[in-house]
Amino acid sequence: MADTSIEWTDATWNPVAGCTIISPGCTNCYAMRMAARLEAMGLEKYSGLTRQSGGRAKWTGRISLDYLSLDAPRKWRKPRRIFVNSMSDLFHEDVPDSFILAVWKVMAETPQHTFQILTKRPERMSAVFERIGLPVLKNVWLGTSVEDGGVVNRLDKLRSVPAVVRFVSFEPLIGSVAAAQLSGIHWAIVGGESGPQARPMESEWVDEIHELCIMSRTAFFFKQWGGTNKKATGRVYRRRTWDELPHLSM
Repeated sequence: MADTSIEWTDATWNPVAGCTIISPGCTNCYAMRMAARLEAMGLEKYSGLTRQSGGRAKWTGRISLDYLSLDAPRKWRKPRRIFVNSMSDLFHEDVPDSFILAVWKVMAETPQHTFQILTKRPERMSAVFERIGLPVLKNVWLGTSVEDGGVVNRLDKLRSVPAVVRFVSFEPLIGSVAAAQLSGIHWAIVGGESGPQARPMESEWVDEIHELCIMSRTAFFFKQWGGTNKKATGRVYRRRTWDELPHLSM
């Protein structure tokens, strides 16, 4: 577990590492670059998770389950919002149900923390809930990533999962999501892609999401404009910063 500069959370916890590219939002995934660096530094956990292709690190599809890190949240007494698996996807098809259950057990036993689980595979998340009966935990928020209009159907799968808070990350936002329906979604994070090959985000796409949030009474969090220098572009939208959080009384 480690503190993080990600604006919408306080810390990251990675009991799983490694992933597979499944949609356009994965093309420039920061976690691929980070995994390659960590392997170069000698961290066994990240060995073999990426390969070089066209001068860039790409996922190999291999998954690493880190049983030793499962206990980390129990040692962190100060309450934190914790992003679960920033370096992977807990609901990747190669993560066993038994390991997901082990993660759930830790979260249930550390109610001082709020866990934020973000997946590009909400269909598997929904199936796991039905198959093994994962309990609904008050301190666990469930979310999905939606990068453009081609994957807005992920929101329908997310709505089928019981959760105290459901959220969507429109990051990297690489296309219009005007067709999205945010009913039953409590929180929307919006961000442009960052890094050396960042694709641009149009302000009109952000406007569309902001209007959808108003109509659905969904909390709006604007993370960044992104680009090759995200610090220079900043995170001001309509002359202010937007750090809204979901209402926990739902």
